[in-house]
Amino acid sequence: MRRVISALVHDRPGVLNRVASMFRRRGFNIASLTVGHSEKPEFSRMTIVVDNVPESALWQVTSQLWNVVDVVEVMDITDEDYVARETALIKVRANQENRGHIVEILDLFRGAEVVSVSPSTVILEITGPTEQVESLLALLEPYGILELMRTGLVALTKDEEVPQDGEFRGPALVGAPSQRR
Repeated sequence: MRRVISALVHDRPGVLNRVASMFRRRGFNIASLTVGHSEKPEFSRMTIVVDNVPESALWQVTSQLWNVVDVVEVMDITDEDYVARETALIKVRANQENRGHIVEILDLFRGAEVVSVSPSTVILEITGPTEQVESLLALLEPYGILELMRTGLVALTKDEEVPQDGEFRGPALVGAPSQRR
């Protein structure tokens, strides 16, 4: 089963490597891992999408993520109400005859636009839910996708409880370690 995990970490060298290594050591494939600055300058927020995590191993994965140095907060948001987006850049084969068709397809998608045009290709950008990105890719496939770059998922819960300055939500799962280093 695919799981979406959100983590708040100190913005320090080596944290990304330690988090990725924890998943590698346990044999879990990271489908996507997106890291960026958070609302607090000294912290970064990670969205980690992991494939094939058995229900029985879920607690172990999140618990061990809590134990990684510089991880401040961990939440499995898979079953929560959350907003998720990803961005993709897509280079498609395009000539005079089919360029108009490609633009018509693009017009069907909110958050999609042409960002570059050459005599034989167009580069398209789309930002939206993963399903929307997948739908656009399927429609563009017959034209010839030459290159593709996807950012990976970014996600935030719709939870209205926001920690105050200097405060973090406690362990997100029952039984997760409550003492931090």
